Amino acid sequence: MRFSFWQLLGLTAAMILCMEMRAFHARAADELVTSPLPTIESLKFELAIGKDAVILQGADARAQLLVTGMTSDGRSRDMTHAVAYKVDAEGVIDISEGYAVPLADGQVHVRATYEDVASAEITVQVADQEANLPLNFPNQVVPIFTKFGCNGGGCHGKSGGQNGFRLSLLGFEPTEDFEYLVREGRGRRLFPAAPDQSLLLVKATGQLPHGGGARITPESYEYSILRRWIAQGMPYGQPDDPFIERIEVFPRERTLKPGEIQQLVVIAHYSDGERQDVTRMAQFEPNDLDMAEVNEHGHVSVSERAGTVAVMARFQGHVDVFNAFIPLGIPFSEDVLPPVNFVDELVFSNLRRLGLPPSPLCDDATFVRRVTLDVAGRIPTAEETHRFLADEDPEKRSRWIEELLASADYANSFANKWSALLRNRRRDDADRRGAYAMHAWIRDSLLENKPYDDFVRQILAASGGVEEHPPVVWYRAVRQTHEQAEDTAQLFLGLRLQCARCHHHPFEKWSQDDYYGMAAFFSRLARKPGDRRSEDRIFHRPGKAGATNPKHGERLLPTALGGEALDLPPEEDPRHRLVDWMSAPENPFFAPAVVNRYWKHFFNRGLIEPEDDMRVTNPPTNPELLAALSEHFIASGFDLKQLVRTICNSHAYQLSSEPNDYNAKDSQNFSRYYPRRLTAEVLLDTIDEVTACHTSFSGLPTGIRSMEIPDSSSATYFLQVFGRPEGNSACECERSNLATLAQTLHLLNSQEVQDKVTAENGTVAMLADGDSPLDQRISGLYLRVYSRQPTQEELAVARSHVTQTSSTRQGIEDLMWALLNTKEFLFNH
Repeated sequence: MRFSFWQLLGLTAAMILCMEMRAFHARAADELVTSPLPTIESLKFELAIGKDAVILQGADARAQLLVTGMTSDGRSRDMTHAVAYKVDAEGVIDISEGYAVPLADGQVHVRATYEDVASAEITVQVADQEANLPLNFPNQVVPIFTKFGCNGGGCHGKSGGQNGFRLSLLGFEPTEDFEYLVREGRGRRLFPAAPDQSLLLVKATGQLPHGGGARITPESYEYSILRRWIAQGMPYGQPDDPFIERIEVFPRERTLKPGEIQQLVVIAHYSDGERQDVTRMAQFEPNDLDMAEVNEHGHVSVSERAGTVAVMARFQGHVDVFNAFIPLGIPFSEDVLPPVNFVDELVFSNLRRLGLPPSPLCDDATFVRRVTLDVAGRIPTAEETHRFLADEDPEKRSRWIEELLASADYANSFANKWSALLRNRRRDDADRRGAYAMHAWIRDSLLENKPYDDFVRQILAASGGVEEHPPVVWYRAVRQTHEQAEDTAQLFLGLRLQCARCHHHPFEKWSQDDYYGMAAFFSRLARKPGDRRSEDRIFHRPGKAGATNPKHGERLLPTALGGEALDLPPEEDPRHRLVDWMSAPENPFFAPAVVNRYWKHFFNRGLIEPEDDMRVTNPPTNPELLAALSEHFIASGFDLKQLVRTICNSHAYQLSSEPNDYNAKDSQNFSRYYPRRLTAEVLLDTIDEVTACHTSFSGLPTGIRSMEIPDSSSATYFLQVFGRPEGNSACECERSNLATLAQTLHLLNSQEVQDKVTAENGTVAMLADGDSPLDQRISGLYLRVYSRQPTQEELAVARSHVTQTSSTRQGIEDLMWALLNTKEFLFNH
């Protein structure tokens, strides 16, 4: 079975035409005419510190001023970089783009003017410019290394350092950094008698060869700090010196139109009550590079996309977040899509705030295919599709969801998902019984709709052997205490704690003490050989639960994240106390983690993305929706089927994947359904279903679907090339849905797919030998493959090709092969 050269050429031309049409629609969306920007009516200085004046005290003080304009439509708009600045007296400060640098003691008035339309004035006071105040190493020197990446994981901050010089990662251990700089190497890096000749400075400025290149200039603020610190004799600081307690980003949030900018200011709050502007020493990073960019000075530029974006500011291990709300501004009526539940109310409310009109509802054929793939992990049969399309009951979509939830296919589909996340795999044949038992337990738990909190408890607090309690198999995959703590946090709490094992988490509040307090819950877990090799029995070993932080050697009691330490009696298994904390209604992580995970399963994007990286610096795109879903899930008794039911019955889930004139770029607000490629198992099962030729798996019963394979060790080349996870981690990212050349070639030209298409007892042979009219047979093929009838144009093209080939069977084989290689088949849409 092959297409001729001219047929392939035609197919290629059609694909190019399709791509051009998509590009046309994308350009049309880009070229939407927007109304002119409202005029600026007034200006004002916004102070992040103080009320009436900016005070610069000391030679190291700096201040980033903010100028905000009030527009004719009542909005606040950042004008910091658009105004002209004028100082009423020279020699006191230098100001550029709102950044004030002190020059001499005194007081000046700064006027900001915008095109002679509006102006504002502020007082700046400068004091103590001549005072040579002692510098504090942790507060003023270490941040320079962090700002310029010197202590990053790819430079001197990596384990073992770089070229004989090391620093603590991101400056989390300043005492160690002081040791490395001042005392290591016999002090050869610093020369107090001639600071400018210090190796630290001549390398950082590129005067001597440096692998990282020149990082600062001799005229820079950072150079002056380092030079003065060296000249002062490299003081570390006094024990009673103030230390930083938190940082604050200003403004906290702002509504920006697509393409607008916003200057940020970062204020450090110290233990003595002092506040300092550290904007130019902080680091900035947006959580979505497609939505915003930010430079090293905290100048944010948002893209043309509507939605929300968070910009993280980090300074000395502390973080804070600026949130930008970017509306498109296209009004639409509430009557466009009336909500059917709270999911719709919150999704559509957000879209109305954004002015982002949603796509219409999908048709019945699209819905029945989409929901069957998402819930049951298969496509509907031709008979199911025909019956659904013929049904005129307005409640038929809800009834079909209920049928799917009651089916074994639902349990098999989600058992496949959870089995991979729980690392259920065989290392060798001795693991077979345990892997199969674990998979069966997961499947049965889902089928009976076991409450999710009970499901998690039976895994984390598992004791005994495989026969009486299969979830103990999880402890075969996570044998070490650190693996148990990390997988628990990532899988069930949506938190990635791995960084905190060695150092303070760079993007979160979690410290090493938090990490080892969490690990202490698993410290009394023990194992002994079972009846068979590789089937250990798990039990609680009585004793004082605790874990030692290797950094300072202190033994820590079991401590829930953000909670109090627990001094448990020796006979109590701390794992049960851990699950008690996790499943408590007030727990801020447990319910949102699984709700977000399931939301991504159905929408191809989490409310928080990645779905297992929930942190203050990565907020949800719709926080009200995440909170409402979590509360609903808890109120339902942690009912997973109810969660699926709520999501799938919503109009938000049932939107068309076809973009309208406004939402083609939307990738986070769920104004349309986001298509995704079928997973490896679903795609193989779907090809088997439509060709009526089933794949055989070694060592497994005939007729078993790849979705039903008990563990990830039973694989075929097809499953491997299409990205089936190996079960080596608790991260969903292990499953790859990226398109590759190997996948394309396998679908187009592999013997496996060819044999299924041309099988003697397959669908093509049955259709070719049938006595029904050709159009009816072609329609039957479309119904099997696409879950819909062909259009009149498709029917005419297919009929023409089949009648022009040497035989009806050859023509239908060609048609089947072509349909299997289309995006409509390969994607859930």
